[in-house]
Amino acid sequence: MNTMTSNIKNLFRLKPVPIDNSKDNSVKSDFEPNSESTEESRKRTYHESGYRDSSRNSGNHTALSICLDAIYSKFQNEEKELVEKQHKLKEPYLNEQKNKETEIKGLTVSLDNKEDQLKNIGEDIENVQRKIEKIKFEINDLPRNPEAYNVKATKGASTKFWIGLIILIPISLYLFTFYISTSYSAFFKSFDANGNIIQSVLDAQAFNKAWDEGPLEGAFVTLIPFVFLGLGYLIHMFGENKSFTNYSKVALLFIITFVFDAILAYEIESKLYELNKTFDSPPFDLSIAFTKNQFWGIIFAGFIVYIIWGLVFDFVMKENKEKDKIKHEQSKRQKDILIHQEKIQDFEKQRDETRNNIGNIKELIAKAKGRIEELQNIIDGTIIPTKDYKLYASEYMQGWITFISEKLAISYPVKQEMIEECKKQYTYNLNKVGANSDSQNSVYMSIL
Repeated sequence: MNTMTSNIKNLFRLKPVPIDNSKDNSVKSDFEPNSESTEESRKRTYHESGYRDSSRNSGNHTALSICLDAIYSKFQNEEKELVEKQHKLKEPYLNEQKNKETEIKGLTVSLDNKEDQLKNIGEDIENVQRKIEKIKFEINDLPRNPEAYNVKATKGASTKFWIGLIILIPISLYLFTFYISTSYSAFFKSFDANGNIIQSVLDAQAFNKAWDEGPLEGAFVTLIPFVFLGLGYLIHMFGENKSFTNYSKVALLFIITFVFDAILAYEIESKLYELNKTFDSPPFDLSIAFTKNQFWGIIFAGFIVYIIWGLVFDFVMKENKEKDKIKHEQSKRQKDILIHQEKIQDFEKQRDETRNNIGNIKELIAKAKGRIEELQNIIDGTIIPTKDYKLYASEYMQGWITFISEKLAISYPVKQEMIEECKKQYTYNLNKVGANSDSQNSVYMSIL
């Protein structure tokens, strides 16, 4: 017993690692040229060792456990010395290792491509951002230098527009006041002989008095200024398209406006004349009206200011058109900015996807490298065909039990009990080394 224990201690200390059965399906009888005779000789040797060890230990099941451990260690060392067989057993792992190395090369190429793609996406984002900044500068610079961007608009159109609008508003209010007052004076007012002329012509309460006299009078004096403003708008619209027909229409509108102002002035002057005439005064007519300063004063106070209003209105509309050209160009550039921002969002999505792909590829490379390291450990270790061990261990066990059955001088029941205990130890040993599992092989690496 002491000699056996000493032999066990001198065996290599090995660490078992279970290996999947699918990794190797090699036939264990083809690793030697004279494999059949060698296997039979090896079986016989294990059988004889079992018989001999059983005789030395009187078939004790506890000693059997130690002896089976020693037998397994002996089997390991024998398998380690079978170089050609080890090479065949390790061949699937070598092939897998080569495949993993090839896989890593492919993944590395893919990783480089993804990193280049990520770099290009970053450059694309920067280019689009520079375009956005350039467009923003153009939006701010367009009102100052429209010609620099091939925009046919007057420089400073926005400023001129607002100046013209500021002038147009009070002139429009003046025309409203003038035409409300003169129309009321011409058509509805009864003149007072005690009132002076200016007060009679320009009545500050004309609007209220007209509505007090009735809705028809109030609506007439309220809406009549819009007639003149409408005529002014038509003059501007016809003047935009330069043609003989449009010029004729503009001239006709000016004549109509002048005639209407003349009618207002005639009606007012007629009422004033009737108020101050004597028995010797001739009937009032155009010839008399033309000689009256008030007549021409009313005409020019309305018509001349109306012409000024029309010119300012035309100027404001033209400047607004010029300003609209600039606004249109600015609006186009704002839309371009939105399009570029959408491009940036698309690029950012692509960048995130590429980063995820890079992370996945790196993870696959790390796993492949880890697997290569595992395979290298398997290749550097010793592959033990555990199913083969079961074959030889059973021969050893048969030798052990043969001694108990034939040579041990004890009663039959005691023999059967010893045999059952030995079988339990045998089964325990097979389970411990993995010979009863689905794995075909186990790998053992030397403990440094």
